[in-house]
Amino acid sequence: MAVKIRLARRGRKKMAIYDVVIADARAPRDGRFIEKIGSYNPNTDPASININNDRALKWLMNGAQPTDTVKAMLSYRGVMLKKHLQIGVVKGAITQEQADEKFQAWLDGKEKAISSKVEKIQSAKESVKKAALEAETAKNQARLDAIKEREDAAKAAADAEAKAAEAAAAPEAPEATDAPVAEAPAEGEAPAAGEDAPEEKA
Repeated sequence: MAVKIRLARRGRKKMAIYDVVIADARAPRDGRFIEKIGSYNPNTDPASININNDRALKWLMNGAQPTDTVKAMLSYRGVMLKKHLQIGVVKGAITQEQADEKFQAWLDGKEKAISSKVEKIQSAKESVKKAALEAETAKNQARLDAIKEREDAAKAAADAEAKAAEAAAAPEAPEATDAPVAEAPAEGEAPAAGEDAPEEKA
């Protein structure tokens, strides 16, 4: 019986997730399987790959053939490298200790690369979010400034109209003359010195 390591589709429409399964090559894609060894979720960033490395290595050593997609996932997780090192141990090319050291060194570098990528993605998301917030703040401030300008213009126009109305309603003041006005003496008051007394009528 030819055994395959492949993906079985799960999840709803446009949000598919996959199980990594050991199945007969003749079985349908989403049909019967021998064992489930992990899952794959492409909807996250980066994609989530959860595989039981020991079980995957056991099946690989027993002759199971991974599909191209699963092979790439196993390489990403280091299972294919571990298989290669284990074959070297079986053939006597290297010792088990050397194989373990090489795999651990690769695993440390891989974890650093993955964490760096996650941090980079998170930083990019935060930068985009910050830029969007700043753009929204600037847009709101511009809207408030425009409203304030309209209110100030309306207030200035209203003040001008009020001043014009007050000027039109105010009474006109009499025109002032430069010549002094002589005051007539009061009745019974003696005329001033140097002035002729009025003649009495007979």
